[in-house]
Amino acid sequence: MQRSSVIRRALLAAAAVALATGCTAQAAGTGGTASPSSSAPSASSSAPAPSPSSPTASATADDKPSSSSTPDKPAGKVLMDDGDESAQVRELQARLRQIGYFDRAPTGFYGTMTAGAVKGFQKKRELPLTGSVDETTWQRLLAMTREPTADELKPSTTNKLDKPDARCMTGRVLCISKESRTLAWMIDGKVVSSMDVRFGSENTPTREGTFSVGWKAKDWKSTIYHTPMPYAMFFSGGQAVHYSSDFAARGYNGASHGCVNVRDRGKIAALFDQVKVGDKVVVHW
Repeated sequence: MQRSSVIRRALLAAAAVALATGCTAQAAGTGGTASPSSSAPSASSSAPAPSPSSPTASATADDKPSSSSTPDKPAGKVLMDDGDESAQVRELQARLRQIGYFDRAPTGFYGTMTAGAVKGFQKKRELPLTGSVDETTWQRLLAMTREPTADELKPSTTNKLDKPDARCMTGRVLCISKESRTLAWMIDGKVVSSMDVRFGSENTPTREGTFSVGWKAKDWKSTIYHTPMPYAMFFSGGQAVHYSSDFAARGYNGASHGCVNVRDRGKIAALFDQVKVGDKVVVHW
């Protein structure tokens, strides 16, 4: 009886071992019921070691790419972009104009027209169409163009003055002629400086007559049209003498909303510093 009990316990233990081995093999993916000859997977029967080119092998312990991986090529540094205003932008525009991509006088201001010209240049050269100038775009443009001359950078913007109106011959006067499209800054009958000007259209004409500078604003934005009016010198309600980047770019192909536009920023900046509130303004034919 005791012998039978011992034999029974031995058989039960063997069966338990066989059952445990079968579960382990199935969990490891052997895919079927274990046979009596099945055994736990050895080191040699485990998944193959990853090759050097596999993702596991090329990662470090913290799952970051190893130093042998190749990083993406960094984007080029942007040299000029929308909203910039500088001498380099003026040179960019002059160079683009040399090869037919910019059909206006250089202004030094990087706006939508300049961005469109840059995109046209980039498209022709199969460069990324960013509309901004990076080092690659700039170097390609330099290679295809020559250094702009002074006249190319700053085309002449002085029309010939006509005979001053009699009202301009005494005192401090902004003498503005619609005939010659000029503004002459005069003191006691002598011309101190002069510059080209542009007037309003038929629907928004510039008023004629004798006025005075009511107030000045170096950095002003139109409250009606929401456009910049730098170096504004107001003489008749909302009409003022001021710098116009549109006039600088388009010339007489456009018109103001009644103001007297100046296209030479340097000249009007100097004029703004000299003119005082109360100085006379004469707009005449």
